[in-house]
Amino acid sequence: MRRLLTAALLAFAAFCAHAASPATTSPSYFDNTGRDDVLSGGQKSIVVDTPKGKFRVWTKRVGNNPTIKVLLLHGGPGATHEYFEAFDSYFPGAGIEYYYYDQLGSAFSDKPTDPSLWEIPRFVDEVEQVRKALHLDKDNFFLLGHSWGGVLAIEYALKYPQHLKGLVISNMMDSIPAYNAYASKVLMPSMDPKKLAEVKRLEAEHKTQDPAYMAILMPMHYEKHILRMPAAQWPEPVERAFGHINEQIYVSMQGPSELGASGKLLHWDRSQALKTIKVPTLVIGAQYDTMDPKYMEAMAKKMPNGRFLLCPQGSHLAMYDDQKTYFTGLIGFLKDVDAGKPLK
Repeated sequence: MRRLLTAALLAFAAFCAHAASPATTSPSYFDNTGRDDVLSGGQKSIVVDTPKGKFRVWTKRVGNNPTIKVLLLHGGPGATHEYFEAFDSYFPGAGIEYYYYDQLGSAFSDKPTDPSLWEIPRFVDEVEQVRKALHLDKDNFFLLGHSWGGVLAIEYALKYPQHLKGLVISNMMDSIPAYNAYASKVLMPSMDPKKLAEVKRLEAEHKTQDPAYMAILMPMHYEKHILRMPAAQWPEPVERAFGHINEQIYVSMQGPSELGASGKLLHWDRSQALKTIKVPTLVIGAQYDTMDPKYMEAMAKKMPNGRFLLCPQGSHLAMYDDQKTYFTGLIGFLKDVDAGKPLK
């Protein structure tokens, strides 16, 4: 009850501050006339067809902008839209329309347990069905994928480039073998050898659910490469998202280890195909990321219309630990593409 009361008071204070400050967003941004999701506050449940039947996935729209609509693809695999809530602090003020979306198996969406559903092509087909249901098209559709969502965004762009206005690959390399090599050659050698050995022992014994596993990794890995602040200070949306990860999907595709991928994604590699992506693309990397920032910079150079954004203080969740750099660069990209400006 105390938490609910505190949240209510904070929300009221934020409302008063907003009401007292001059408006920076066009009134049309808040005009929902003609929308079919007004009653639900922008939420829409979308039925998707799969080889195993029909299921519902959850989406939520924020704002209105006829030429910039961003669909957010969360990481994991099997995480949730919740850690994207930091976007609420920046996108509305910039007049950007955006969509939260829980992929099948995640958070508010249906949670089937058939492991055959956790395949890249099926997820790509799901994104296309969601695009159609939300009426997004080449004149307004931006796809932003973070981490695993970046894998999905790349795959979507390779199959359906005709529907995209722009693409954002956030904190994701185009090759899992290259990512694993970076983890092995750069990340792991920087760790305490004895603690790293204990982590590997627990992984070998299939004890990644042992509290000791995360107790070692939190200060040694998570607080350095996932979100660079003490875990006790992690923002509530991040804690919520981590608490809601679908372990079946995560382990099936990513594998149980936190120091590299070993599941169905093990051999995924689009490093040779990336140059065929011609839509305007922003690649976001961070200096302390689990992903190699120099590699991600080279990714942007492969693409004819690529741009790279480095978050020098950031890690894998750079939208939190290098927030101003992340959102200034991201919003600048979206508006440059919308205005037809060159990216190089």
